[in-house]
Amino acid sequence: MKKIVGLFMSLALVLTLVAPAASTQAKESNDAAKNKNIHVQIVLFDGFDLLDVMGPYEVFAAAGMYSGGAITVELVSAEGKRSVLSGLNGPALEAEAALDPNRPGIIVVPGAAGKPAGNAEDSIPNILMKANGTALPGMMKQAFANKEVTVATVCGGSLLLAMEGLLKDRYAVTNQIGMPALAATGAVPVEARVVEDNPRLVSGGGVTSGLDVALYLVERELGPQIANSVENLFEYEQRGTVWRAEGIAPVDFNKNQTASE
Repeated sequence: MKKIVGLFMSLALVLTLVAPAASTQAKESNDAAKNKNIHVQIVLFDGFDLLDVMGPYEVFAAAGMYSGGAITVELVSAEGKRSVLSGLNGPALEAEAALDPNRPGIIVVPGAAGKPAGNAEDSIPNILMKANGTALPGMMKQAFANKEVTVATVCGGSLLLAMEGLLKDRYAVTNQIGMPALAATGAVPVEARVVEDNPRLVSGGGVTSGLDVALYLVERELGPQIANSVENLFEYEQRGTVWRAEGIAPVDFNKNQTASE
């Protein structure tokens, strides 16, 4: 009996020593998150996809609310403050300022909304080509050169950057319709909902993946508690494993089958 009591006393002593340390670490982690000041710029261009923009916008705005302002978000364009029409004859959104590629934080590039293929004026390929004819590609090149900027894309946003060679040899994803085009630009397409090439490039697949990209970045930058609060507010849970070029690579059975034949 004395041995059992002694064991419990020892255990209690260990817990009293460990608990304060764990509490201190948790407090330091929370304080570090609270002291962060992350600014998100979401890019608008003529013909942008409304959901590509508004999904991430609401996630970041809600995260800012729950974190007491640790993260802020604004809509920008390459041209500066202006009204920008969305695709599919959708409503316009107001760009609050010019995109600043030198400002630390996160830059989100959406895709376009229109006909999936063809050369019509309202086709997605044509809309993306027009966007690439603006100052946007040059600004995004500066953003990639800025080590304090994380570039995130949603849907066709990765194609917009890839068309200018900015994703060459980088892992990325886009809408499934555009995956062959993404590969043709020299990017490395990955079949995943969210792909992190490195901490400074995160891409999402289809339109709704914008929610997952934003939630992942919120969790990465501010921690799981803020991300969970946003999920509860939206009644939506982040979908898909974030793919990274880490760990054990899966066996490619297609290649093995070809070799055996």
